[in-house]
Amino acid sequence: MLITGAVLAPVIIEVKYYPFYLLNVLFIIAFLTLTRYLFLLHLTFLARRQRLKVALVFLSIPFIFFLVEQLNGFQDFLDTEGAIVLVESLPAESQTGMAFYIQNQMLLFGVGSIISAVLFPIRLVVSVWRNYNKGTV
Repeated sequence: MLITGAVLAPVIIEVKYYPFYLLNVLFIIAFLTLTRYLFLLHLTFLARRQRLKVALVFLSIPFIFFLVEQLNGFQDFLDTEGAIVLVESLPAESQTGMAFYIQNQMLLFGVGSIISAVLFPIRLVVSVWRNYNKGTV
């Protein structure tokens, strides 16, 4: 939550109308959590829970499609409306910088969360296979 607040602080403080708060928070949390599980799975509560890992493999498929759809919606908004629409209430000299920041951090965490969501079920399958065949995570 601290990283999410730090990333969104400029947007929360400066921008009056930002319809993508929840989506942005979802992208940041999904990116951080799934990336953490990719590299530190053996240290998490999932390490020895085989059935939960298999269930998460199947649940991640609709989650990936949801993330892609939401990022596509954001990109469509940028293509039709433009990022400047989000920062119209700011002074003219800071509009470009804030629009650039909003667009780039949203795309960074959106694409990062999609990539980590694609790799996450692969990591879980490898973990289940290792546990079944070698006894490790």
